[in-house]
Amino acid sequence: MKPIITTLRYLWPSPYTLWGLFIGSIGLLTGGRMQLRDGIFECWGGFTAFFVRCLPPGYDRILAVTIGHVVLGQTESGINLSREHERVHVHQYERWGVFFMPAYLTASLIAWLQGKRAYRDNAFEVEAYDIEDQIRQSHST
Repeated sequence: MKPIITTLRYLWPSPYTLWGLFIGSIGLLTGGRMQLRDGIFECWGGFTAFFVRCLPPGYDRILAVTIGHVVLGQTESGINLSREHERVHVHQYERWGVFFMPAYLTASLIAWLQGKRAYRDNAFEVEAYDIEDQIRQSHST
């Protein structure tokens, strides 16, 4: 049963993962790097860094972004600093699958319509920051 669940966790968000791997591959061709860590591809540098820097306004200080089972970052150190946060997004993709991006964008729209910040007050980001904080606190005690 466990192999079936693991396979579904990867298949359900696979259209996004393929898109993330495409961007990461262009990054590799333009001097970037890629590694597989705990079943998640981490890509940084080259075109990948450019892609992350060019996210919409309000996202300009992002170190990394998750697309399926791929984390795209500006630098390796940025990937390392944001790893816990981005892992939460990977799990969100596993839960929501192909519906993740529409749900994420809807959450941003709802936050914005309520006069809040479209990125930081997005419910998916709130969850990621909360879990990241819990993990960091547990490591510091």
